[in-house]
Amino acid sequence: MPDTVNERVIYSLSEVALSIQKTLAGRYMAPFWIKAEMNRLNHYPQSGHCYPDLVERTEGKIVAEMRSTIWKDDYQRINDNFLKVLHEPLKNGIKILFFAKISFSPLYGLSLRILDIDPSWSLGELEKEKQETIEKLRKEGLFDRNRSLELPLLPKRIAVISVQTSKGYADFFKIIDENTWGYLFFHMLFPALLQGENAVASILGQLDRIRIVKHHFDAVAVIRGGGGDVGLSSYNHYALARAIATFPLPVITGIGHSTNETVAEMVAYRNAITPTELADFLIQKFHNFSVPLNRAREIITESSAGTIQRERTAILSTYRYFRSVALSRLSKKSDALQQIATGLRQHCGIYLQDLRKNITGIGKSVDLLNPVNVLNRGYSMTLLHGTIIKTVEDVKKGDILETVLPDGSIISVAQKVHKSEHNE
Repeated sequence: MPDTVNERVIYSLSEVALSIQKTLAGRYMAPFWIKAEMNRLNHYPQSGHCYPDLVERTEGKIVAEMRSTIWKDDYQRINDNFLKVLHEPLKNGIKILFFAKISFSPLYGLSLRILDIDPSWSLGELEKEKQETIEKLRKEGLFDRNRSLELPLLPKRIAVISVQTSKGYADFFKIIDENTWGYLFFHMLFPALLQGENAVASILGQLDRIRIVKHHFDAVAVIRGGGGDVGLSSYNHYALARAIATFPLPVITGIGHSTNETVAEMVAYRNAITPTELADFLIQKFHNFSVPLNRAREIITESSAGTIQRERTAILSTYRYFRSVALSRLSKKSDALQQIATGLRQHCGIYLQDLRKNITGIGKSVDLLNPVNVLNRGYSMTLLHGTIIKTVEDVKKGDILETVLPDGSIISVAQKVHKSEHNE
């Protein structure tokens, strides 16, 4: 009971708390459905109980906040249902429609005891957010922007946003690094959180880092090892989808096995259901280039071999033709030269014989003109001072003359010089 002091009614704290408890119990006798965002689940594995922090946001600001409780048995049932419907456990950062009773404890204050949660409603809220993001990007003309970029013919420099310990990351690089064709890739990891309330900010931060060094890469790959719709809800976030749509490099994604395609996958240049399929896509790009190239090489090799063989045959035929013609012409030339040589020998022999006859005749004439032979025929030569006298005008009275005969000479003195009348 309250105390009265100086005409003032004074209640104890417990009395006020019990009054509130009684009032709320009378006013909210039955449980009812409430929608809110589960900011934090606060699950304690040791006890099995959960103490979720529930919030309501308007334009990103918290406008209401309340504590809640999920007892162990209720949590196990609710979590199993989430795994069955959404393929994801109950977790932080999802919007829920829950069935709860208002509870007030004088010691712990006001809270909501959650009795059940509808996983289908959470799925609908995810779809609603997804459709709002799609509509906004289409209205801004950004939905198809990244897909309009041109991926290099051989995309071999890949910036990867993933978690190094992710199985999807390991599967992706096992395929591209160990490909049996020897295709070489350069890749660099930009580690980021890929799910949860911090995933969007983490991926956006790494996209900003890659943007600074974009000239070192051909594409960006976002790789995650699978998950259900709730786990992929970050990829329907407008800010992340817009960053991918407007990124200056082609963005390729392999973020899970879910058949429900996220907005991030829709706006990306290329979407693969799994990291393995994404790696196969890159390998196929190399195949698309190398197979025609190898075929072209085979065609060129075969064509060249045929051309070389044909040219070899043509050259050999030409060689044989020229050899035959050359040998024929050389044979004819040889015959002609032989005939010329024979003619030259005949003509030269006749010519030399004529020359020999002429020379013999000249020799005989010279012999006849030899002074000795002339003297032998009864002639003599008169010399004056060793010079033959050809005219009497060369001689004077008293000159000593030498008369040469075949068998000797006579020395005489000119007594008189008489010039014949005929010469006069």
